[in-house]
Amino acid sequence: MRATKVEFRLRVAIITAIITLGFWAPWIETWGIGERISLLEWLALGLSRMGLASFTFATPLAIVAGALIAAVGAVLRVWGTAYLGSFTVNHGQMKAGAVLADGPYRYLRNPLYLGTWFMVAAMAFLMPAGGALFAVALLTAFLLRLILGEEAFLAGQLGESYRSYLRAVPRLLPSFRTTLKPTGRKPRWLHSVLSELNPIGVFVILAALSWSYDNGLMVRAVIVSFGISLVAKALAPNNKHEASPAE
Repeated sequence: MRATKVEFRLRVAIITAIITLGFWAPWIETWGIGERISLLEWLALGLSRMGLASFTFATPLAIVAGALIAAVGAVLRVWGTAYLGSFTVNHGQMKAGAVLADGPYRYLRNPLYLGTWFMVAAMAFLMPAGGALFAVALLTAFLLRLILGEEAFLAGQLGESYRSYLRAVPRLLPSFRTTLKPTGRKPRWLHSVLSELNPIGVFVILAALSWSYDNGLMVRAVIVSFGISLVAKALAPNNKHEASPAE
């Protein structure tokens, strides 16, 4: 099941809607399904109730796990955008240039989508447990649709060179053994950081504010981080000559 062009154009809005529903979890009040406690607290309570760890130890363990997941998401997003280019990453239409085999694209085909998955998985620690499950499951299905749609588009546009790339590089599970020759693309780190302030912000929130044990504060910080990232993207210069071979 491939994503349509409309889904691709609205991908940020759709992902935002999925995240919003995960935090809102309206079925808790409407149907009485689940409890309105964060996944982070739910995990800590579950570990302590099963006797695997005391609550005082399980809570920091859950915090560190969330921060590590957020870190992976931020690294993948910044690294991938640095090589692909912020203009291409944020474009409303699929773009096809030349096959890119630099940076993370040497090891997996979709570092940006994988980074998005890790970012939302980290945010899920702040959602009610049922909302977290809903958001991660729905996001996974939507990202797979986007990946299949883009791969079909790029194969049609780039032909055999891209199909060879598909055979050489895994879709989502990275392989650090590669025979691909670099294409010589230089990373644009500053543009990438400005374009990916949201995953960076999510990491900072999980790594620093979690120790306040104030879930409401962290949720508000996530909203502020998202708003700042939108402003930064609107103000940041874009290089319209960037190409999109792999995402």
